[in-house]
Amino acid sequence: MKYMDLTGCGTALITPFKDGEVDYDAFAALVDRQVDAGIDFLVPLGTTGETPCLEDEERIRVLQVAKKHSKGLPVVVGGGTNSLQHTIRSMKMLDPYGVDAFLIVVPYYNKPTQEGQYQYFKAVAESTDKPIVLYNVPGRTGANMTAETALRLAEIPNIVAIKEASGNRDQIMEIMRNAPGGFQVLSGNDDDTLWMMQNGGAGIISVASNVAPKHMADFIRAIRKGDMAKAEQMNRELTPLFINCFVESNPIPAKAAMTAMGLIRNELRLPLVPSKQSTYDLMVETISALGYL
Repeated sequence: MKYMDLTGCGTALITPFKDGEVDYDAFAALVDRQVDAGIDFLVPLGTTGETPCLEDEERIRVLQVAKKHSKGLPVVVGGGTNSLQHTIRSMKMLDPYGVDAFLIVVPYYNKPTQEGQYQYFKAVAESTDKPIVLYNVPGRTGANMTAETALRLAEIPNIVAIKEASGNRDQIMEIMRNAPGGFQVLSGNDDDTLWMMQNGGAGIISVASNVAPKHMADFIRAIRKGDMAKAEQMNRELTPLFINCFVESNPIPAKAAMTAMGLIRNELRLPLVPSKQSTYDLMVETISALGYL
């Protein structure tokens, strides 16, 4: 149970909408595109998927479609909320539909202490036999998980990895240096991926790979093969995409780019709205430079 291989590039999948409803056909096509591009694992129902704005029935069907089209790739499912009871209910609801592991975010808005975070994740892990991936993203949650807390949690048998999006390199390095065997550290920021993998990180859960899955899969494989000349060149080419995917709240820019490519409609659920025209134009310029238009 301790080891689950999440090496490589996983995509934090967007959820497409059409006339206010989830566009399951478009979502299936997006999953097929990811698989065909060589992505290593799939991450539906995360923040990028606008999951807080999905109904339970929609979340179940999104997971079912992801699993059906995954062609055997691991499916790591977002299941976290800011309530222990709600998180456990959510996990139990989703578990029968193809969950290989759960991605659980640090509880947002509550601003839990480090001990509160430890006790919360310990209880989450004890509620399931599935692997748990911690998700630290203080820019979204308002609370950072320290390296000390992450390493305490890494000793729990079915807590197998952390998606680290704090941007705190000292903190991330401490986790990578001291993590027990089998515990993997994944980048939660596309632009941190190269240095993290050069220093012991296992891979990335990516937003940019929604837009450019083949580029991201090739980039990660170059790092894993030790082809640093290619990896550094690709990092330079991809950096505008990494940055521009966050000029407005994620996934607004990614959806603008994917709309320009004809993959989805440019729809989001309130409180998110479609991109400004300037963002749309910027994303068109960005993907054109990568050869997608």
